[in-house]
Amino acid sequence: MTKAQLRALDALGKTAKFEDDELILIAAEKSKTFYLLLSGSASVEVATDFCAICVQALGPGDAFGWSSLLDHHETLFQVRARERCSALCLDGAAVTGLCQKDPKLGVKLLQGALRTAAGRVRGLEVRLAEFCGLSRVGK
Repeated sequence: MTKAQLRALDALGKTAKFEDDELILIAAEKSKTFYLLLSGSASVEVATDFCAICVQALGPGDAFGWSSLLDHHETLFQVRARERCSALCLDGAAVTGLCQKDPKLGVKLLQGALRTAAGRVRGLEVRLAEFCGLSRVGK
């Protein structure tokens, strides 16, 4: 991304801090915020009433909340801080608006969001294979 594009994104965001084990995103709620993890780590989880299963661990530079870039979409996973962490929080609607104004930025961001979504699906596939006793998932 260009420096101007990074500045435009940064202007939309605010930094938030999260404590160890704090829920950042809750599954099945309308997603409004796109996050970029700045420090610490977080866990993408599939949650039920009785347990939460880690699908993927996230570190600085990783993004989550990609469903906030889609109209009327609920979050599919919950995200929990694994330790104290901070994230740049961006309003999903504002990011989408910026993407419409700057199509080159939009393509870069949406490709990144698709890579993120694909990584979540892959993480879920690996965990499901582990539960089923499979050591390897399709190569």
